[in-house]
Amino acid sequence: MATVPNPLDEALQDFQFPQREAAFFYGLFLRGHRAEELRRDIEVPAAVLKKWDRETERQPQLRPVLERVVRYRQHVLAIFENLIGHDAATQRLQ
Repeated sequence: MATVPNPLDEALQDFQFPQREAAFFYGLFLRGHRAEELRRDIEVPAAVLKKWDRETERQPQLRPVLERVVRYRQHVLAIFENLIGHDAATQRLQ
């Protein structure tokens, strides 16, 4: 008997590999995109966080998912910052 895939489960699986997303943004950085613009793209903006907070007041079951999204984006940003820092340190050594 086949089970129907749960879209939420599939979406949450995407959160298993933040290094892939960080590598994507690092690739954009290497192609000339400004680091500050990329950081803004990675971060969850304050206005979105406020909207999500209001939404979780109406639908509390969303809070764990949205918190996971925020943690994931923070992790992606930390990896991206590490890659940029490593790149800058390597260039100074040369």
